[in-house]
Amino acid sequence: MEVRHLELLRELADRGTLAAVAAATHRTPSAVSQQLRTAERELGLALVEPDSRGVRLTPAGQILAEGATEVAAALASVSARLEASTGQPRGPVSIAALPSAASVLLPELLQATDDSDLEIDITDVDVAETDFLAQAHDRDIVIAHSFEHRAFTDQAGVTVRTLATEPIDVALPSDHPLARRATLTPSDIVDEDWIGVPEGYPFDSVLVAAERLTGRTVRRRFRITDNDLAAAFVAAGQGLSLLPRFSTDPGDRFVLRTLTGVHAERHLLALSRDDRAARLAVRTVLDELQRIGSGLAVDDR
Repeated sequence: MEVRHLELLRELADRGTLAAVAAATHRTPSAVSQQLRTAERELGLALVEPDSRGVRLTPAGQILAEGATEVAAALASVSARLEASTGQPRGPVSIAALPSAASVLLPELLQATDDSDLEIDITDVDVAETDFLAQAHDRDIVIAHSFEHRAFTDQAGVTVRTLATEPIDVALPSDHPLARRATLTPSDIVDEDWIGVPEGYPFDSVLVAAERLTGRTVRRRFRITDNDLAAAFVAAGQGLSLLPRFSTDPGDRFVLRTLTGVHAERHLLALSRDDRAARLAVRTVLDELQRIGSGLAVDDR
């Protein structure tokens, strides 16, 4: 039973199709199929069977895929102890991060690790909340967000760390009548025009809660994901928007106001597969991210 075969079965369990496994492992689908046939011959078991999506794991294949997670965790633990014996974290650490979270966490992380033997690689991702977990297949650390404090914690094989809790404020033009108020309620804002986000993105849950509370429908003029673009539209008087407090600098273009009466804060989270989180280099970066996150103040505005 070879570790590489176990890992291939784990990849198929995680990604669902031979094409997805091939793309992730930089092989052709035929090469992946050949590896699976080799594993079946060596073990004397059928590991995959035909399915509408191509193939699926047999019960034996599923057992081995689950075992691959345990094997990977054991190997990572041994590797972590070996790394720890040198006294210094080293090597590559890949991060996929939500841009608005990255802007307040990653510059300081890079400064803190400049003189280390860590090699930090960063990619920005902005996806629906339910899609962040899939990013952990390919990255050591995924910086995500959720309005639920315990989001992702029920996922087996995934380490979740809370980095910070951030208020989500109402952004509105400085000359808007509501700008004179220190705080706003759903009844204040539900009849305004809004620069919204796509359905399934956490910020939209705030407006959905306001709709439920007031019984009225919010007018979303646009649904966009870029916070800077939303801020520009607000500054141009095109509507109100919800923006994260830590990474938003209104300057003299618009103002931010606290929204009360509905849940309007998000949790910045770091997700890692357990075997990746066991590496000393990854643990070191996770610890540093938590340190940086703990220094973010909710009253910063």
